[in-house]
Amino acid sequence: MGLIAGFALLYESVPGALGQVSSLSACLYLSGTTLFTLGLGDVVPHAPFARFLAVAESGLGFGFLALVISYLPVIYQAFSRREVSIVLLDARAGSPPTAGELLRRHNGPHGIAALEGLLRDWERASAEILESHISYPVVGYFRSQHSNESWIAALAVLLDASAILIASTEGSCQRQARLTFAMCRHTVVDLAQLLRRRPQPLAADRLPAAEFDRMRGLLDGAGFALRDRKAAESRLAELRAMYEPYLQTLARYLAMEIPPWILAREVADNWRTSAWGRISGFAGTGRSETDDHSD
Repeated sequence: MGLIAGFALLYESVPGALGQVSSLSACLYLSGTTLFTLGLGDVVPHAPFARFLAVAESGLGFGFLALVISYLPVIYQAFSRREVSIVLLDARAGSPPTAGELLRRHNGPHGIAALEGLLRDWERASAEILESHISYPVVGYFRSQHSNESWIAALAVLLDASAILIASTEGSCQRQARLTFAMCRHTVVDLAQLLRRRPQPLAADRLPAAEFDRMRGLLDGAGFALRDRKAAESRLAELRAMYEPYLQTLARYLAMEIPPWILAREVADNWRTSAWGRISGFAGTGRSETDDHSD
């Protein structure tokens, strides 16, 4: 509409552009039929410069349609790549994903190695989210297929998990946790700047002292060597201040929820549920049976 109106005003500015039928409505009609290359011929330009404008607008119309046709697949590919990484978190970090569940599901034999691999994968995934959302900001508004999943929630979980690993543990995963934290933090800060959202303080503490102790218990159960509690709590507060205000402003602007650090009760993962009822044998006692496939 902007292109059609702009060229119509250019036609209108040319003396005798359409001969005796020259009017703003006729110029709008000529501009519309020329941009979409209809070639009806009932209204034609007469002035030399108006003819030049018609040729330029028809060429621009071809380019505009080609751009739209090529733009949509690129947008979908960027969205699809993002969603694959988010969906893979379902069995690894729960639905909605939380840092506590991520750590709990990576204890036992080979758990730390698997967690390090996941952090490595998300270092690259967050870089892809940053690149695609800066190149095509509209992708940031696209919702995930499940209401309890989102790209903001996924980044929050990886930032939370990386931050508590950096602050509370020694040895294994430290290097990769720092790299993943840096990349995920870079992503949320740059996207907040891109969307012109100022960082906002959290309305309530996402990790009270009791839940912090639960998180340390999960780390201990996973086999990590823990640092002194007071020093770890102080270091974690510094790290959280680096990303939580940016997550908060993005979540409010895009109407997405930031998941808690650790769930108050166990809930069924998306893969355990079905729009046709509960999958027998998978959902245990005390789990929420809310289905997320019917939205």
